[in-house]
Amino acid sequence: MDAMSPLLEVRGCRQAYHKDSSADLVVLDDVNLTLQQGEIVGLLGRSGSGKSTLLRIVAGLLAPTAGEVLWRGLPMQGPASGVAMVFQSFALFPWLTVQENVELGLEAQGIVRAERERRAEEAIDLIGLGGFESAYPKELSGGMRQRVGLARALVVHPDLLLMDEPFSALDVLTAENLRTDLIELWSEGKLPVRSMLIVTHNIEEAVLMCDRILVFASNPGRVASELRVPFKHPRNRLDPAFRQMVDDIYALMTRRAPKPPPSPHAPGVGAPAVDAGFATKLHPANANLLAGLLETLAAAPYNGRADLPALAQSLQLEADELLPLGETLQLLRLAELEEGDIRLTETGRQFVEADTDTRKAIFAAALRSQVKLAAAIRRTLDERWNHRAQALRFRDELEDHMSPDYADETLRAVIGWGRYAELFSYDEEAEQFSLEDIDPGA
Repeated sequence: MDAMSPLLEVRGCRQAYHKDSSADLVVLDDVNLTLQQGEIVGLLGRSGSGKSTLLRIVAGLLAPTAGEVLWRGLPMQGPASGVAMVFQSFALFPWLTVQENVELGLEAQGIVRAERERRAEEAIDLIGLGGFESAYPKELSGGMRQRVGLARALVVHPDLLLMDEPFSALDVLTAENLRTDLIELWSEGKLPVRSMLIVTHNIEEAVLMCDRILVFASNPGRVASELRVPFKHPRNRLDPAFRQMVDDIYALMTRRAPKPPPSPHAPGVGAPAVDAGFATKLHPANANLLAGLLETLAAAPYNGRADLPALAQSLQLEADELLPLGETLQLLRLAELEEGDIRLTETGRQFVEADTDTRKAIFAAALRSQVKLAAAIRRTLDERWNHRAQALRFRDELEDHMSPDYADETLRAVIGWGRYAELFSYDEEAEQFSLEDIDPGA
């Protein structure tokens, strides 16, 4: 193919799953992506934004509901030749040696044994595991196992290397060493690949490695912004321009999305009415962790306002861990996210300065006014003669509007918050809400 032609094109990609008696669950909507030879592109976004689903579509493992994928200018038909993937979970066969794990892809291609062994040894040496050919995965550290996964992908000399959060299961130092080694090999032209597409939720990782970054929004997943990274390799994290770009991306990811139009799929006759916002996906953040974050914000050196990248670094949290906490505090009107900063609201400051009982009262009031699901649960309990309700009723209602996993996360979030605020009780064994041991006036 022409060296100037795109290696990969994704046009108007949509992925949706049909749900009985309700609107389809849309995971990706109108996603467009072009990947040229010789570049590293990052798909950056929160967990659940559809990045990994898009990677499976690009690999030919999943056909999109709508749109098309062109590989080397031709429509993709099933798993693509010339594409290899590295997973975050290593995905090694424990009964095979390093050498045997690396040779697997070549064996599937019908490569003769002598050639398999030669190419596998080259790949193992390339990624820094020379001398470990006969070791088994259980004998290796996490970083070494991920290097085996990388060698297994590289040994087939793919045109496109797909990487699905390849460093997220590693400790910070091991991940940094592997990133550095990979970029050095790429910069020196030693990697037998033409392009890389990396899924990540780590903002610094994306700026450190990629030539372009596609920032994904969620619900449904779509490309919200495309950024070109202007820095040459190797990159310096402490460079003011590098830090500014990280700050800018935090600001992008904390901007409030416009409210979606009302759904045309109204509940049928006899279906329970759903308040606006009832089916908002919630992050199951621990209430005590939220309180701790508020206390940190109120104290020096932040004194009520913090730069998110600096706060994340101080707390040793990634964006994917910090942003849901900030958004939860924003939902409860205890803090505000503003262009990459987080700021205590007056209510948030009152919470920090209050005693335990007053904190619970403030949290309960926030739940009632801002979290429709929590308010609906309490209202149902107040109205029933026995003050009890099965969780299944609310879970089913949520699943009309989101995936079962998201419905479970949302329900778990509200259960934890409601217990903390003493808004209701919950029996895990019976899966039942009640007002047992709860002050009726709460």
